[in-house]
Amino acid sequence: MAVKKAVLPVAGLGTRFLPASKSIPKEMITVVDRPVIDYVVQEAIAAGIEQIILVTHSSKRAIEDYFDSHYELEDSLQKKNKLELLEIIQNIIPKEIDVVAVRQPQPLGLGHAVLCAKSVIGNEPFAVLLPDVLVKNINTHAGTQNDLQYMINYYNQTQHSQVMVEQVLPELVSQYGVVDIGGHDLEAGQSLPLKGIVEKPNIGAAPSRLAVVGRYVLPGRILSLLEQTKPGAGGEIQLTDAIATLMHEEFVDAYRMSGKTYDCGSKLGYLDAILNYGIDHPQLGSDFVKLIQNSLK
Repeated sequence: MAVKKAVLPVAGLGTRFLPASKSIPKEMITVVDRPVIDYVVQEAIAAGIEQIILVTHSSKRAIEDYFDSHYELEDSLQKKNKLELLEIIQNIIPKEIDVVAVRQPQPLGLGHAVLCAKSVIGNEPFAVLLPDVLVKNINTHAGTQNDLQYMINYYNQTQHSQVMVEQVLPELVSQYGVVDIGGHDLEAGQSLPLKGIVEKPNIGAAPSRLAVVGRYVLPGRILSLLEQTKPGAGGEIQLTDAIATLMHEEFVDAYRMSGKTYDCGSKLGYLDAILNYGIDHPQLGSDFVKLIQNSLK
């Protein structure tokens, strides 16, 4: 069964981004001219996803509204003959893409957020994309395909779950879940079976420098395992715990990404994203580079 659904957990309170996230969903904070959530949704669509499942909270209505039509605004732009802007907002989401929102009533962890989407996922395989993390394509083997598409391709070929990983600096290893692939080399764009995931190890005890970075392709079976997963630290249901259980039943692979990630849940990561996406912006990029150069004089 092909992977056509993606879960985006957006119910978090965004405490790393306070005070801005006190009144604005952190997923709606803009990188250049689009909110962070838009980049993640476009990544999923480019990978062949047809249904976006937002696991949200009552305070995050702005996210749903962003992907909905806005008759008054569209009518105003039409009357003022601002047709270029009208086309942009009417095509944020292709008409054939279905966006569904379900509520996460309590902040009980990523595993719980995924479980909240069970009624929409059913028994189908699906992707999970953490909306804090932007994954930017660079000149790699992927060509016109993004890393998520490659993960989905591997899943379709092997029926192995896929966990995206990125090599991080030694001093950052203790901040991530780090994968154990038995000491094998894993090149960008390749996928190999996991032996385990170690949460936030010291560099001396880390099985590798390959960190889990917020993209997963999983079978519907994981939902049953999440229902049986006991809360861990902080009373939260962890997706990695259910993945560890799944590994006793079938293969779970680590996919090493070719692109670059930006952690937009952190302030420095967000500034890094603005810098890089701004430089590459088709309309603003060259002027933005000049602005940076002038500011450094």
